Amino acid sequence: MKAIAQDRYGSPDVLEVREFDKPEPVGSEVLVRVHAVSVNAYDWHLMRGDPYLARLSFGSVRPKVRIRGRDFAGRVEAVGADVRRLRPGDEVFGEADGAFAEYVCAPEAAVSAKPAGLTFEQAAALPLAGNTALIGLRDVGRLASGQRLLVNGASGGVGTLTVQIAKSYGAEVTAVCSARNAELVRSLGADRVIDYAEEDFTREGLRYDVVFDLVANRSLSDLRRALTPTGTLVLSGGGVSEGGSLFGPMSLTLKGQALSRFVGQRVLTFFAQPTGENLAALRELAESGKLAPVIDRTYGSLSEIPDAIRYMEVEHTRAKVVVTV
Repeated sequence: MKAIAQDRYGSPDVLEVREFDKPEPVGSEVLVRVHAVSVNAYDWHLMRGDPYLARLSFGSVRPKVRIRGRDFAGRVEAVGADVRRLRPGDEVFGEADGAFAEYVCAPEAAVSAKPAGLTFEQAAALPLAGNTALIGLRDVGRLASGQRLLVNGASGGVGTLTVQIAKSYGAEVTAVCSARNAELVRSLGADRVIDYAEEDFTREGLRYDVVFDLVANRSLSDLRRALTPTGTLVLSGGGVSEGGSLFGPMSLTLKGQALSRFVGQRVLTFFAQPTGENLAALRELAESGKLAPVIDRTYGSLSEIPDAIRYMEVEHTRAKVVVTV
């Protein structure tokens, strides 16, 4: 099978199409014939080994996992002996390492039936970003109907889904993004949109029950200033401005964990582990019309994945970038 391989850290130029043996599912794994994948900030962080501290997990000298990619949608080709929910021929979506390939093996627990009515491209845009939005709002932020939520970075892949999920919960949503993306996030249900170039949400005087930070471009003191005295700050930034290339957003995370012990506000971070239950929740939201993936650009083959990642890095993409395999 063809797949996108990486032997060293660096720019998109280190990615190349190579031939690999088709994997075989064992135990509780399913083999999926991939129809579409999406690109995430996770992919280019791993590609570049950035921040450097993350290489303790990714691989100190080179990536431990040679095939890139996480999000996929396709059809089940074969299943392991312990698989119970899925069968060959099922249309599915999910999240697993090695997704930038013609076939991917994934644990059954990280795969779910594809939402009816969505294309494979739309379904591939959901898993990692949707899981992050869902866990950040529901489990970490404990967002409730009637509460005020501010989303910093509302026009990105996670942000566009966060706005929609929050509205399905009955929250009042303020979205922070650039002026060019204001109409997009407003069309997704945002009650109020702030152009970060014109207005500083940390100094406007309004206070929010939950602030979901997705870009890591503000200090903890700035973000806390936008919270109510008992509000919750949820940190899930993908930038490196706070901690530089050594620590990246982990710097903000560590500071938040230390600070939360001494203040009335909750300052929390999380790692969004994929689960079948969360994918099923995203599927229900999509099928009910409350959640629609937004796609900025679609590429037409595995060989274009380096271009897709390059576009995401330099163009400040809106929502998701997907690739048809």
